[in-house]
Amino acid sequence: MEGIPARARVYVACAALGALLCLLPLPTIRTPWWALALLAALYAGCEQIARRRFAGTFYPVLLAGAFLLPPHAAALVAIPGALLSQGALVRRTWRAARLALAVWAAARVHWALDGRDAVVAADFPYALLPAWAAVLAFCLVLTLLDGGILALADRVPVRRAWRGLFLRSLAPVAVHGLAGLMMAVLWRSPYGPVAALLVLLPMCVSWWVFAQYHRERAAHQATIRALVQAVDIKDGYTRGHSERVGQASMMIARELGMDAERVEVLRFAGILHDVGKLGVPTRLLRKDGPLTPEERRIIELHPEYGHEMVRGISFLGEARAAVLHHHERLDGSGYPYGLVGGQIPESARVVAVADAFDAMTSTRSYRRARPVCVALQELERCAGTQFDPRMVSALVRVIERWGWRPEVTAGEGRVPAPGAPVASRPGARR
Repeated sequence: MEGIPARARVYVACAALGALLCLLPLPTIRTPWWALALLAALYAGCEQIARRRFAGTFYPVLLAGAFLLPPHAAALVAIPGALLSQGALVRRTWRAARLALAVWAAARVHWALDGRDAVVAADFPYALLPAWAAVLAFCLVLTLLDGGILALADRVPVRRAWRGLFLRSLAPVAVHGLAGLMMAVLWRSPYGPVAALLVLLPMCVSWWVFAQYHRERAAHQATIRALVQAVDIKDGYTRGHSERVGQASMMIARELGMDAERVEVLRFAGILHDVGKLGVPTRLLRKDGPLTPEERRIIELHPEYGHEMVRGISFLGEARAAVLHHHERLDGSGYPYGLVGGQIPESARVVAVADAFDAMTSTRSYRRARPVCVALQELERCAGTQFDPRMVSALVRVIERWGWRPEVTAGEGRVPAPGAPVASRPGARR
């Protein structure tokens, strides 16, 4: 978050200002300070446990506050827990602002629909309608704010970012909303806040399941990082190439409207596409100048080596096919199997374009880097024969919209001397 652009920091500041305005009480509304203090302390404690033990966040207490308190007081429940969390100040400010705005919106909707009276009377099923509307408002505001920061910090189209976040968040937030409603009803019961704490017990089970998912995901990421680091160490000139191909593959997938899960798989595909180079002699990978036909045949075995390495990693899904086929060409002149057109998996066609683009815009041992505009023109020239035109068009559109900032490669600073031999064909890749 520290490296976000200036306009994203302005966005965070505006969100914080909006949250401060939401905290202003109306003159005619009394603030129940004791309930506010208890809920704020409970949320802060639950949030600390959730982040340290379960790598998640905890919305039931916030939504219970939205069902029990006036909007300005409900928004205040989130502030202490968010500001006391770990991380840089800008991150904690953003977390506090987004939660305060979302809780305020939920409480405002619930208040407008007279949901508070239904909660006090434990009037079911009528209490469900305003509660559901409040949960929907909470989810909408939260994902809209997150979509905005993604658009500014990660250069993702706002509508696409919001839609993906909303669809993924609605079901979990609805479950948390139901738990929050139960907390609110029990809070108003004769047994008071102590009874409301009982709702937290089943939520611990969902926390544990969520934590298991995150641990598994972290293990996947560690596996991929280890493989990529091994390739980077072996082929110093292409250090950083795998990560950039993963980024470009992700940009293409998003531009084509693929769902978030598939975008993630294609990012893995881009990152791991050259893992088979671990089976290629280092002297060939680091050779200055063009390869001999025999040396090229040896290097052209790396997709098959890579596929053998990742074949048993089930979470990679179609990324495994991309590792094997990312050097195939639409006209059948690629390798390793000479597939034609639609025979080439879509994931491989995405990675092929991303790989060629980064190869052309990065300095290698055998040639200088090309400007981005020249690389895009070369991709367009080869569209229909070497590359899928859809993938090329998607990359051109997204780069024209957001630009491209490649990382410095290990080979920069060791630029070949003028007149040194370059690759024998445009866009040639090892």
